Amino acid sequence: MTEVLGNTLVDGRYRVIERIGVGGMADVYRAEDVQLGRDVALKVLHRRFAQDAEFVERFRREARAAAALVHPNVVTIFNRGEYDGTYYIAMEYLRGRPLKELIAERGPLPEEQAIAIAVQIARAAGFAHEHGVIHRDLKSQNVIVDDELGVKVTDFGIARAGPSDITETGSIMGTAQYLSPEQAQGLAVTPRSDLYSIGVILFEMLTGRLPFSGESAVAVALKHISERPPAIGELRPDVSPRLAALVERLLAKDPAERPASAAEVVRELEAIRLELGKGSDATSAMPAIAAAALSGAAAAGAAPTGAPQGVADPDGSPVAGGAAPPGHEAHGHNAGDGDGRQPRRRLGAWLVGLLVVVLAGVLGWLAASALLAPERVPVPRVVGKQLFEARQTLERAGFAAREVRVRSERPAGEVVDQDPNPGVRAERGSTVTLEVSEGPGEVRIPSVAGLPRGVAIEQLNDAGLKVMVDAIPSNRYREGLAVRTVPAEGTLVERGTRVRLFVSSGPRRVTVPEVVGLTQDAAEAELQRRGLEVRVRDRPSEEREGTVIDQDPAAGSELKRGDTVTIVVSTGPERVTVPNVVGSLLDEARASLRAAGLKVTVRRGEVSDATDDGRVVDQSPSAGVEVERGTDVVLFVGKLASGVGGSDSALPEPGAQQP
Repeated sequence: MTEVLGNTLVDGRYRVIERIGVGGMADVYRAEDVQLGRDVALKVLHRRFAQDAEFVERFRREARAAAALVHPNVVTIFNRGEYDGTYYIAMEYLRGRPLKELIAERGPLPEEQAIAIAVQIARAAGFAHEHGVIHRDLKSQNVIVDDELGVKVTDFGIARAGPSDITETGSIMGTAQYLSPEQAQGLAVTPRSDLYSIGVILFEMLTGRLPFSGESAVAVALKHISERPPAIGELRPDVSPRLAALVERLLAKDPAERPASAAEVVRELEAIRLELGKGSDATSAMPAIAAAALSGAAAAGAAPTGAPQGVADPDGSPVAGGAAPPGHEAHGHNAGDGDGRQPRRRLGAWLVGLLVVVLAGVLGWLAASALLAPERVPVPRVVGKQLFEARQTLERAGFAAREVRVRSERPAGEVVDQDPNPGVRAERGSTVTLEVSEGPGEVRIPSVAGLPRGVAIEQLNDAGLKVMVDAIPSNRYREGLAVRTVPAEGTLVERGTRVRLFVSSGPRRVTVPEVVGLTQDAAEAELQRRGLEVRVRDRPSEEREGTVIDQDPAAGSELKRGDTVTIVVSTGPERVTVPNVVGSLLDEARASLRAAGLKVTVRRGEVSDATDDGRVVDQSPSAGVEVERGTDVVLFVGKLASGVGGSDSALPEPGAQQP
């Protein structure tokens, strides 16, 4: 399609900023919602597909399926509509990049990162499955990852509600590299088909490559059906055996051998992540850290608790209770020499020793504290995220979360503040307090039934509500007028709630039934029962009188209630009057009878009068008799007698049975 130029205002609401993606079916633009002042991603269907009912149905189905899935790991759909001969979807603008690009840049991801991403993909798929939606096209290109490993699953372009059957029978849907064996064979698709695709994505994250490749999509699809994927342990031996076993289960050819649900996949991934956490260096290093702390204390001179009581003499001999050492006499003059220096020296030595012991203990305690102190890491930013997503982000970074509810203009459930602030280094395992919006207050949904579409949207927006528009037939409101809202008018809802506005597409349409072959009375009753008017025309035919022999429009056509269907009723075979052809030449008689819609059979008989030679001398039925069109009239034609007597015989002319 022709590119939508920058600054173009789509549907009077979305101002295009730039094109950010090109696809086979649609292009994606970054645009500004001028009503709400926010950036959106605008997906615009290529015009060449806008006339194709199947493509349009797929495009609309994407909006319906995704809009019903409100989940932190699913891209949010805001609106859909028509513009310049094609269709668009307005959705959440994601500030991240496809997982495919991340793998291409970094190669195989660490197990912890791969598990964190896979858990979020599985949660998104599981939520969709619970609501009857199968994605059918999960692949790393459809997984958007932000800087904090938060995940959004996009592109429900071929998603469909489980019970319906819109896709073509036997068609291969989805990208070949991520295709489940049952999809490759055109068989029934179930939620376990999505689990297979998750297995391919997990394989790709852990190994940096896809399990199957080939020269064509068909070649790859055949490998999904018949070949075993490479063993992850051979490609990357450091991967946890339990994680490798889970990938192998997800890639089982038989859906029955895969995990029963996405929830089971999440539980298994969480258990593996817990095992990996228990076996990490940080945990296993604890005994070594403790031993190092004790060794440091001992090296610093900390006295053992069993040391003898008393004070060490400067020469190293223990002195009990102040008694003189053996062999030393306490002479009187010695006691008074030096103004008591000897006692002072002993006291000084005692203090020095005590100081050494205390200093060693302090240094040992400081060394142990430094080694045993919890790791301090930056607190991630979670302001602006939904509480569920904020908790995930904090848990991935090693923090606990505590919520405090506050009144705010932000949507309910959104984090509006956090403590500590983003970037502050805090102890791993400590608690981050989150202020979570209770919503901006309640509003009552206004009555908009009967208002023009634009006016109804404006009134709902003015009430602080978000609007998604759907078309429905209505016999009460003409096309383009609002019919109702869900939730209904008068309902109290939080400001910012998304309201579905149903706008009339005109009178309800009905399917014209097949009435050919019915009697006139039966046909009229069937059409009138469906709210259709009947016009009757008569026409002769070979069918029995009173039988419907034609109808317009044909059976299966879609009409509005009150539209007219014309039926043609047989009056039976048409009757005509046999003309008088006695005395006419044979060719003249045949032409006259055929013109009246009658068939001709000729019988010749000898005549004696030359004027009767070649002329009709008799006919049956006689002239003036009324017969059905197509009746056979026998002509008796004279033949002048010759010397040889002739026999009177029926001589059908070539083609004489056709009028």
